[in-house]
Amino acid sequence: MKAIRGATTVAKDCPEDIRDSVRELLDAIFSENSLRLDEVVCIMLSSTADITSFYPAKAAREAGYARFPLYSSTEPSIEGSLSRCIRVMILVERSKAVKHIYLREAKMLRKDLTKTLNIAIDGPAGSGKSTVSRIIAERLGILYLDTGAMYRAIALKCVRENADYADKDVIKNIVDRIDIKVDYCNGAQVTLLDGEDVSAEIRTPQVSLLASYVSAYSFVRTKMVELQRDIAAKFSCVLDGRDIGTNVLPDCEFKFFLTADNKVRAKRRHAENVAKGIDQPFDEVLKEIEERDFHDRNRAVAPLKQASDAQVVDTSDMTIDEVVSLILTKVEEKI
Repeated sequence: MKAIRGATTVAKDCPEDIRDSVRELLDAIFSENSLRLDEVVCIMLSSTADITSFYPAKAAREAGYARFPLYSSTEPSIEGSLSRCIRVMILVERSKAVKHIYLREAKMLRKDLTKTLNIAIDGPAGSGKSTVSRIIAERLGILYLDTGAMYRAIALKCVRENADYADKDVIKNIVDRIDIKVDYCNGAQVTLLDGEDVSAEIRTPQVSLLASYVSAYSFVRTKMVELQRDIAAKFSCVLDGRDIGTNVLPDCEFKFFLTADNKVRAKRRHAENVAKGIDQPFDEVLKEIEERDFHDRNRAVAPLKQASDAQVVDTSDMTIDEVVSLILTKVEEKI
């Protein structure tokens, strides 16, 4: 069960304004969440003490929401609180993310819903950051930006052109003419390389390891960081990578650094490879994890590093749900 929250205000304490405000708020909540009638358990409304001319619950009934149990209450007077405010909480039976709706002057109550919300999740390979980031984005109803996919796309281009990744000039030439775009289809990120969807092809071990090498070049990171910052400025999203909190979005309000024991991370990556049909011995996966850690932590430009204001989460003995719950709790505490 989930709770959808919302609030609005009325210009005057009169039946007409209360009817209009309640209808507008409930209609917006049902529309934005694509709510089905059979998903709704009940609707609870409350109003500030300066609303006395008409019950919000009666307004909801008149607006066509009479088939659900309706509860209404009056809030105690609190000095400095928003005046003539009506709040609503709708309990629904659903598992997918919900959108909270705040209208009129009530928008000031949830500024996080009216501004771009970015969450930075950094960490080494196999720490669980990509899986966790996807789930958090889905729970919050915002986008997930897999920044690593962008570097993998460059690595794939190098593979296709049989380029020497150690030759700076060759890589620079590729980067200057490469076209990488990020699109979203049914909520999932699609990575486009020169117009081609390469979302699956960039996940091979060869491309993964090569991405660590090419991302060490400053001109590669400059190009990708510009794209990432542009997306983050336009959309609320969860970004995962190795330098999001330290380099891409250093002023991001929500920063987390996920880590785990080397063998635990290698075991996770090995399981992912098996699920994808990639036959690679565990020892090789562990070696690649350790090699990538070394390159990521020791590169001259934007190395893998915990931001000073990031919360460290050791996922070695945690389930995905436990990590997600911890991060969501910390985000909710601030907003």
